[in-house]
Amino acid sequence: MTIKIQQRPSNPNLPLVERILDSRGLTAEKLDFGLKGLASFSKLKGIDQACEILFDAIQNKKRILVVGDFDADGATSTALTVDCLKRMGAHWVHYLVPNRFEFGYGLSPAITELAHKEFNPDLLVTVDNGISSFEGVTRAKELGMQVLVTDHHLAASPHEKDLPKADAIVNPNQPNCLFESKSACGCAVVFYVLCALRAHMVKQGIDSAALPNMAQYLDLVALATVADVVPLDQNNRVIVEQGLRRIRSGHGRPGINALLQVAKKNYQQLTSKDFGFALGPRLNAAGRMDDMSIGIECLLASSPDDAESAAQLLEDLNAERKKVEGGMQQQALAALENLPQAEVSSASSLCLFQADWHQGVIGLLASRLKEKYYRPVIVFAPAKEGDDSPNAELKASGRSIPGFHLRDALDLVAKRMPHALNKFGGHAMAAGLSLNRSYLDEFKQCFEEVAQKLLTPELLVNTLVTDGLPAPQDFTINMARQLRFVAPWGQNFPEPLFDGEFKVANQRLLGAEKNHLKLTLQIPGSTQLVDGILFGIERHGLTQQDLMNLERVNVVFEMDVNEFRGNESVQLIIRHLEIR
Repeated sequence: MTIKIQQRPSNPNLPLVERILDSRGLTAEKLDFGLKGLASFSKLKGIDQACEILFDAIQNKKRILVVGDFDADGATSTALTVDCLKRMGAHWVHYLVPNRFEFGYGLSPAITELAHKEFNPDLLVTVDNGISSFEGVTRAKELGMQVLVTDHHLAASPHEKDLPKADAIVNPNQPNCLFESKSACGCAVVFYVLCALRAHMVKQGIDSAALPNMAQYLDLVALATVADVVPLDQNNRVIVEQGLRRIRSGHGRPGINALLQVAKKNYQQLTSKDFGFALGPRLNAAGRMDDMSIGIECLLASSPDDAESAAQLLEDLNAERKKVEGGMQQQALAALENLPQAEVSSASSLCLFQADWHQGVIGLLASRLKEKYYRPVIVFAPAKEGDDSPNAELKASGRSIPGFHLRDALDLVAKRMPHALNKFGGHAMAAGLSLNRSYLDEFKQCFEEVAQKLLTPELLVNTLVTDGLPAPQDFTINMARQLRFVAPWGQNFPEPLFDGEFKVANQRLLGAEKNHLKLTLQIPGSTQLVDGILFGIERHGLTQQDLMNLERVNVVFEMDVNEFRGNESVQLIIRHLEIR
């Protein structure tokens, strides 16, 4: 894989922090992450109908069933909706999340039938799904249920006539919706719906003091926003920052605090990165390995003891997930290494399948392979565990690179082979599909043809965009801490990344397998030394032999604070290393 380092255009006359923010288009007024900066729910199409439906259900003691999704966004959305509706006076509220291994994603007819049989609800409320659930919504209506769809995924077409026939739909990405933040996650959408419902109830004469303060749910919305990897536009930055502040001040819900505890994270030092790399994976482990209700119950827990028990279950599931994923990754890499390397390097995409792979982990495997080979990757597994039959149904999860819209690419494939794809959906960077195993080879060929048509050689080069090299006086603990907390970093609003050439003063390999490189580096233009660490040398295509007797290295790095035995020091987290 070719890696190109490119410095982001910036104003060299500004102090470092200001320069970084300015290069990302963040003006002084946008540094105010107060609640008044949140977009108004009034522009959400369908919001009035949604409020009327929910208010009627509360007033008339209707049975409300929340149908969620089996990822972190779905779990937070479900927990938020159930808890908030109960606090608003709903008489009967329960939830149902499809088991991914039995039912797959969304409000399918099968899930609708199960909901009717098990719960007999008057109102179905979908969260983080539903915009493509045509048959499921139709079946729910046939069974006498009202349906409110809340979602954020792209609609099947840009035409209103092609939407499900629900009683109301709230989705910023549905046709003709004027809501500014098209990047809202599913949890944010239902949060807005419930904010609007609260305002509606106050207008109807209900005492506001009897209704929940909606700010208490921002920890959930912030977690979902980062874990679902939606772009951090200004509205999402406000949501994430407000959620972080709430948790750091000791007002996080017991479930989130318990997840932080098992992840060994200090809530007072929490960053948006912790949502993505510590909390999100533990929550997702429930949906990947077992049942997402474990994650939902953790988030709904009202006592620390209940939350800690649920969080420990999630920790155990996450450990199991890591083990399964590691085995699958070894198998995938071995399979690719057995292929002619010219064939692998010339391909514009990768599609892999193995009959014993776990469908709950294929998305993570696709992500790892995408990082290693820097091209779109789709990984398949049997829909039914261990099904090795020639006509087995396969589930697939894909991950993409910038410049290649994965869902749109799958749409092109579906048009070329409409007989093959049972269903597909997703986003630009992540998508899923299902097909019969007998069509797998045809799909691989067709997807590769689409990838070759859409991907230029330039797009297949992994470009690391950096903020240049800080001045010697900027390598301080205060600066590292300021960079950590100045703004919530995330998708499309990247954390500061720097690059420069350093003289190596000292080096050693760490870890039981000697696969982490610890460096002492001399800061350019100074005699000052700073520590740096590169985790997993093999992931960077480096061997122990390569790293002997280093003299000068060019590194791409983040600046961080290392805390060890009560002492703090600046440490460079090295993301890429080139030997000079």
